[in-house]
Amino acid sequence: MFTKGQKVVCINDEFPALALEMYSQLPKKDSVYTVRSVYIGRGNLTKAESGQKDGEIGILLEELVNPRDPALKTGLSGELGFNSERFAPLEYDTDSEVLTEKKEDGDLVPA
Repeated sequence: MFTKGQKVVCINDEFPALALEMYSQLPKKDSVYTVRSVYIGRGNLTKAESGQKDGEIGILLEELVNPRDPALKTGLSGELGFNSERFAPLEYDTDSEVLTEKKEDGDLVPA
């Protein structure tokens, strides 16, 4: 899980056409971002499909700001965020001080 202030790299920037219409800013693959907030996601972009993938972890990014989530009930505020699975954490390699991406198998690769 990610934490506020953590650096992450986008590993998946393939979005459905609906996302291109709803979001004003989308992450780009191999770009580094800072986690602004972590929350329990609702899984789908539209109200009709909301909750079909409960349990996703969503994140907001410092570098990207998007419109209000239209699936929220009237009176509630919240920004459209991103599924955390689209990102990988970054770590510093203390030997070379090069920012690296930690792969799922634990190996480090240059970011």
